[in-house]
Amino acid sequence: MNTVEKFIRLHRQTKPLLLPNAWDAASAKIIEEVGAPAIATTSAGVAWSLGYPDGYQMSAILNAQVAERIVRVITIPLSVDFENGYSDDPAVVAEHVKRLLDAGVAGINIEDGRDSPDRLARKIEAIRRAAESYGSNLFINARTDVYLASLVPEADRIRKTINREKHYAAAGASGLFVPGLTDGEEIARIAENNTLPLNVMAMPGLPKADRLADLGVKRVSAGTGVAQVSWQTVARVVQAFLTDGDSAVFAEVAMPFGKLQDLFSGVN
Repeated sequence: MNTVEKFIRLHRQTKPLLLPNAWDAASAKIIEEVGAPAIATTSAGVAWSLGYPDGYQMSAILNAQVAERIVRVITIPLSVDFENGYSDDPAVVAEHVKRLLDAGVAGINIEDGRDSPDRLARKIEAIRRAAESYGSNLFINARTDVYLASLVPEADRIRKTINREKHYAAAGASGLFVPGLTDGEEIARIAENNTLPLNVMAMPGLPKADRLADLGVKRVSAGTGVAQVSWQTVARVVQAFLTDGDSAVFAEVAMPFGKLQDLFSGVN
């Protein structure tokens, strides 16, 4: 079974797929090592690691290069946060996707943001055609920012989200990602009216995985959480070192050098 089919099957489990988000080859390899069944990238984490702010500022080429490096070191499925596809032109977006297909990714996220649902649907159609030309059943996770960006009045959020899901499903999407959705009743109503697996994002107020399973959620993404925790740890340790000059601070939280070497010793 190839990684695409493995990734698709992970969305058919009783319990939600818990999907940690990496930003480079090292973070991805560590996530695989501790037992994750699949990995996604965080576009914000990737952008920050390359010296860019989040929000379509890095290029599609840079994003694909990170994906290529990650695929080289892991054996589990990788889904790439593809932001808005880095173009308004569906044909250009499809060309960008081909590089990810060449790298061997199992899935992508592509978002509507403040664009019209029609624009994202056209991009999904173009991506699906490109994937089919490669013989790939690429998992296309359509992200809607109805909740995260407060695109519509609160009373309309459920209805608008369901309408977008139907539009994106008809265009060829494989899943629906609704970051910012945390209320259990609203999750259940959206899941009940979805034909696509529902993906939510880890954030304060989100129920735990067992409860999310009861509500119909099939995937929970860590988002920027792992990257933010990692870099906050860097800031804390370095600040302590600069303050006291005490080398012992590094031993408190350090992953052993030999373990890190071993992680990559068998990688070609």
